[in-house]
Amino acid sequence: MNTITEPLRAIKLFGTEEPVTAPRVLTAGPLTAEFDAGNLRHIRQGGVELIRAISFIVRDHNWGTYSPQIENLAIDERDGRFRVTYDACARDERQRLRFSAVIEGNAKTGLNFAVRGATETDFLTNRTGFVVLHPCALAGKPVTIEHTDGKVEEGQFPQEIDPLQPMMDLRCLTHSATPGLRVTCRMEGDTYEMEDQRNWTDASYKTYTRPLALPWPYTMRKGTAIEQSIRLSVTGSMPRRSSTDAVIPVTLKLGATEGTIPPLGLGLQPRDIADTCTHMDRLRKVGIGHIIGYYDPREGHDANTLHGLADAARKMGATPWLEAVVASVGGFAEELTRLGKMVEAQGSPFTTVLVSPAPDLKCTLPGSVWPPAPPPREFFAAARAAFPKARLGGGMFSLFTEMNRKRPPMDLIDFLSFTTTAMLHAGDDVSIMEGLESLPAMTLTASRIAGDKPWAVGPSAIGLRMNPYGDAPFGNPNNIRQAMNFNDPRHRALLGAGWAVGYFARFATGGASAITLGGATGPFGLLHTPQSWPQPWYDENPGGLFPMYHVLRGLAALHGTQRRTVSISEPAQVQAIAGRDQRGTTTVWLANITGQALTLRCECEVTDCVMLDETSFVLAARDPEAIDTLVRAGMHTLALAPYAIARLSTAA
Repeated sequence: MNTITEPLRAIKLFGTEEPVTAPRVLTAGPLTAEFDAGNLRHIRQGGVELIRAISFIVRDHNWGTYSPQIENLAIDERDGRFRVTYDACARDERQRLRFSAVIEGNAKTGLNFAVRGATETDFLTNRTGFVVLHPCALAGKPVTIEHTDGKVEEGQFPQEIDPLQPMMDLRCLTHSATPGLRVTCRMEGDTYEMEDQRNWTDASYKTYTRPLALPWPYTMRKGTAIEQSIRLSVTGSMPRRSSTDAVIPVTLKLGATEGTIPPLGLGLQPRDIADTCTHMDRLRKVGIGHIIGYYDPREGHDANTLHGLADAARKMGATPWLEAVVASVGGFAEELTRLGKMVEAQGSPFTTVLVSPAPDLKCTLPGSVWPPAPPPREFFAAARAAFPKARLGGGMFSLFTEMNRKRPPMDLIDFLSFTTTAMLHAGDDVSIMEGLESLPAMTLTASRIAGDKPWAVGPSAIGLRMNPYGDAPFGNPNNIRQAMNFNDPRHRALLGAGWAVGYFARFATGGASAITLGGATGPFGLLHTPQSWPQPWYDENPGGLFPMYHVLRGLAALHGTQRRTVSISEPAQVQAIAGRDQRGTTTVWLANITGQALTLRCECEVTDCVMLDETSFVLAARDPEAIDTLVRAGMHTLALAPYAIARLSTAA
């Protein structure tokens, strides 16, 4: 490529110029909360997190979340208290709901968030009301539960991910935020229940209003009144606060070896085959272990599609896997037999085959009637007969949630599989990275479901490749941050590359037998190709490599090395994976997964270091070998810019 201009910093970090307003921190003595778009996040007492978020949420009939227009905002902070008031309107071309909010925080009495409103038209919604998020760090911890009838019982936050609702008919929950500090969350105005949001890689337990057993979507008639409130109170001793404001470096320490690092794969959609083959010279250098090709007869896929998927994988030097949707319910066995014969006629190129009935691509919420689908045992028996020589996988092509709710018969398959997205419920930068905190619970749960069989994850990306809860993922013609996006801008940026490091590290550490990320080209790809959506800077510099290209090339190279344990003092700020090769050299890939500059101290002898950050972004976009040209001398202390990625080498 010719000399190119420097992209804006926002494009390097986020892939979008969409401005983001930093949340305002409200303070009432030791009580703090981040005020963001009318809601509260990271509610803390003396620096200890009490509640992850309190939000008043209005959803449409596809579970899309409105962004209410806020007016008359007033914030008053003084004398150990704060008070926030505003008016808001959730609307589209069909319907409208107005409400007013009052948020009060007091150093002595706690926090109260109250909403009053009414519909100005008939309003069709799947859910309208408060949502409270308890942090996933409470896994396995006790909780006192008060029900709507006043009955009180003792329970605990689930350790494994609950497929349904771990707590029902709720009025109040009380837990310990830290030893000696008790938090009571009282929820008024409706009946509440809890779902385990770790199912969707959210780092929280979500308590919400309107039980799922009631019909949805439902219509609130014009003039329907809404009055709800959430009150937090804190009792007990305060944690001891730090006496210094000095910045403490994040420390990284390497430990013993535990198994080997699994292979890395990519997904491949038929629509992306042509672009993938066009850029094969650079894609082959990534060293991907396997390609999962997607096949769905409802989309017109046929024998030519199968040939194209297998051929592209072989050209990339990867093992072809097949991910096949079976459309027929009554004739599933015959359809599987036909598919097996088509694959056999091409020389059986797919050594691994995953199959799913089409009805299982859509969500069935708790309490709902499951749609007609092939009986699981008969379905997988027919799949085994159709692909007698292949390794057979089962689970869900959509999300972990659906696999957890409808678990496959493990005795009939060779391995368990599922996928994830990073942004089903929230599309902001912080939520995407916080979601990595949920992955250890997901690996624990997947291991329990799989039993003595292996399990694999992916193809997964920040964006949503299919929508189990609506017609399709959201298109993103304006290149913005938005939950349930198909094409998310951060995939092309340093944030996306850092997320990939954390995602791979968490799943590799948790025991995944294979990890598949994104795709070769397209919305989840590794390099720029022309698309219908904007790709700022890359559209003016066609063919540029995304930071993800270099990260996945590095992670793929770790396959088969001995995985070393990595201890990080602040895992919410830095994530890392380390592999030791046969020569005794350990390679560490790490990422700053925050938007803040950090200092990292390595408690090992670093022989060399490569940094992929905003200063090396342009070189990395132009040169597939950029990582090998950016090597610096070894150092113990690293300055990590926001969302910076580093590769370290050590003989220790």
